[in-house]
Amino acid sequence: MARILIVEDEQRIASFVAKGLRADGHLTTCVADGREGLEHALSDDFDLMVLDIGLPGLDGFEVLGRLRSQGSQLPVIVLTARDSVGDTVSALEGGADDYMPKPFRFAELLARVRLRLRQPADGGRTRDEVVECGGVRLDVRSRRADVGGRQVELSAREFALAEMFMVNPGQVLSREQLLDHVWDMDFDPGSNVVDVYVGYLRKKLGPQAITTVRGMGYRFNR
Repeated sequence: MARILIVEDEQRIASFVAKGLRADGHLTTCVADGREGLEHALSDDFDLMVLDIGLPGLDGFEVLGRLRSQGSQLPVIVLTARDSVGDTVSALEGGADDYMPKPFRFAELLARVRLRLRQPADGGRTRDEVVECGGVRLDVRSRRADVGGRQVELSAREFALAEMFMVNPGQVLSREQLLDHVWDMDFDPGSNVVDVYVGYLRKKLGPQAITTVRGMGYRFNR
């Protein structure tokens, strides 16, 4: 599972791309502003960025230029309605790893995302398919979970929630973030589904695995 940042100001397109990437097993975050997108991209919290060019705040070229000038090697796929040769060359020479004009076929975008994720920016090893933290081990490919060497059964939703916590160990994740990433739902103040599933995970992973941070959310303990 990769963490993919989508910087796109057209909500319909952002939602379409995010939904498709989540269906492929990735975590997605959408932002609609270039400045916010750059801030997220520099956070080291993402494995790839899908970047529009025509953005408020900073346009995609500026985002890309500032990102590379600060040494980031985050893979970037530019997805834009600007399809001229000049724009394509500018983006690629500015540090984009790929350039895809709109309109586009999602299957092609997904293939390009998968290709970039198989080519780590640092040229090192490929992505771990096993996540380990706090005595819990998740095998992402086989969907197997072990706690202290003992296999435990997790439902698909429990596994996704555990994975979301474990790729962000020690970080406080809000209910809004968890609903967005794991349930693909907008925040509903009346919903306690996150709390219920955190309770399920505590029973299976151990009561100390996840800490409630009052008024903020939950943190998976390393």
